[in-house]
Amino acid sequence: MTEPTLADVERALERAADLETEDAVSVLRTDRQDVRDLANNPDVDEDRRTALERRLAQRIREVRERDAYDGGLGSAMNPAEDDAP
Repeated sequence: MTEPTLADVERALERAADLETEDAVSVLRTDRQDVRDLANNPDVDEDRRTALERRLAQRIREVRERDAYDGGLGSAMNPAEDDAP
């Protein structure tokens, strides 16, 4: 199997937005590890790799927060909404 490229990881990052939370987090964690593994590849642009690793970490947080918000926790966190307890 060939080593993933940054472009491969970027495409997977975009596709993860359409997945359920657990699947999205799993894909994003795998992608983040792939990006970390590319740190040792001298042919990879380090600035782009680092920026992509940060985007992946941010996306993982966003997916988790989306799940918490969709699960009703958002109401407790944002009491100005109509469905707040």
